[in-house]
Amino acid sequence: MSIIIAGERSGVGKTTVTLALLAALKARSPHRIQSFKVGPDYIDPMFHSYITGLPCRNLDPVLTSENYVQSCFTKHSSNAAYAIAEGVMGLFDGATGRDDTASTAHIARLLNVPVVLILNCASTSRSIAAIAHGYRTFDPRIEIAGVVLNRVGSDRHLELLTQALEGLNLPILGVLRRQSEITIPDRHLGLIPTAEMASLPSIIERLAHLGETCFDWDKLLPLLKSSNPASVISSPKNDKFITKPTIKPQIKIAIAQDQAFSFYYADNLDLFAEMGAELIPWSPISDVALPDHVQGLYFGGGFPEVFAAELAANEQARNSVQRAIAAGMPTYAECGGLMYLCDRITNFEDATFPMVNILPTVAKMGKRLTLGYRQAIALQDSPLVKIGDRIWGHEFHRSALTETSDRPLYALQGYDSHLSYPAEGWQKHQVHASYVHVHFGAQLHLLERFIATAASNYSLLKL
Repeated sequence: MSIIIAGERSGVGKTTVTLALLAALKARSPHRIQSFKVGPDYIDPMFHSYITGLPCRNLDPVLTSENYVQSCFTKHSSNAAYAIAEGVMGLFDGATGRDDTASTAHIARLLNVPVVLILNCASTSRSIAAIAHGYRTFDPRIEIAGVVLNRVGSDRHLELLTQALEGLNLPILGVLRRQSEITIPDRHLGLIPTAEMASLPSIIERLAHLGETCFDWDKLLPLLKSSNPASVISSPKNDKFITKPTIKPQIKIAIAQDQAFSFYYADNLDLFAEMGAELIPWSPISDVALPDHVQGLYFGGGFPEVFAAELAANEQARNSVQRAIAAGMPTYAECGGLMYLCDRITNFEDATFPMVNILPTVAKMGKRLTLGYRQAIALQDSPLVKIGDRIWGHEFHRSALTETSDRPLYALQGYDSHLSYPAEGWQKHQVHASYVHVHFGAQLHLLERFIATAASNYSLLKL
């Protein structure tokens, strides 16, 4: 069996509990531990993978599909000894707030796995039973296997909480006291990524100790042992949930991977390889040129605004990218990648740094957070889309462009189709650049088009 770690609401400690569980499990077991993250998050999965040594897989039915979520979970949990998924927001909080679509509860139902519910016990005692009872009965289709009591203040506080929960016959699977010794620093888009944290090994060591001492392992381990999920997931018809690639050109794609560019879905990287495209990592911060003999460029999201000075200082790399794009190299850039291709980036301190200068606009950081699922309708052909294509993606950024394209790439709608947003994105040369992050899992035709474009254009490039 597997579990999903859920919170009664955001901010109750889902990530801390999940990391403590993974770290303790890794310390006590040599077996494979597969983790998952509900939703479009990039940073939490980095911490999962740092601990487990395996790529964390995102489970998002909006960016992909319900069938894809089931197939992905089955594929990656089937050869692991333990499988753990970290939820998103509160247990029943979905994409719109009006229903639980894309919520932790939605994923729990799809996978038929039990929920471990984290309760914030600060400033409450007997009322904790009413909260737990409400979550347990709100949707009878959800099995809550037990609770983890977080922010418990004292032995007396724990005694009161335990007495209150006794009548519910709901196992207490863990108790975390109020503590400030373990703090993972964050900034404007969430936790600071693992590659930037020199103190991470010691933090993980403390998390492992916390996990070893705060969980009831006799109750937890039987829940954690991965097994073949319910028949609804493993039935023969579901073998078609992950579309098989239809083209297999042997080409090389340069992928920007360093402290500035680290937001990539593990499934997307796998799909490139499954389709015969070799991803060649390179660093726009430290490498002076693109890798040799590449036929396409891939810039994911990340924090180019934080490393704008370093990116600007590497003029050779910027010139190398500019020459390749001007020569017609197919390029896919999302969010942080789009910012790097702009004329300049202006950071939070209002300092401005030159970038690649392919897109005639400035990416300027601000206080406003743009966040949410988007249905993007293609207004232009690009290496990724054809006019009229409708794809699902996700926006998450605090920058805005000072100039927009006079021929925008996308018209945007929210998850609710009646919500519309300003058209955005750029198509220039053979560049597809947008703030919208895309998961290729259930939209494989996009990746096929990009790889085919890279393969067909390579013979025309003269760098």
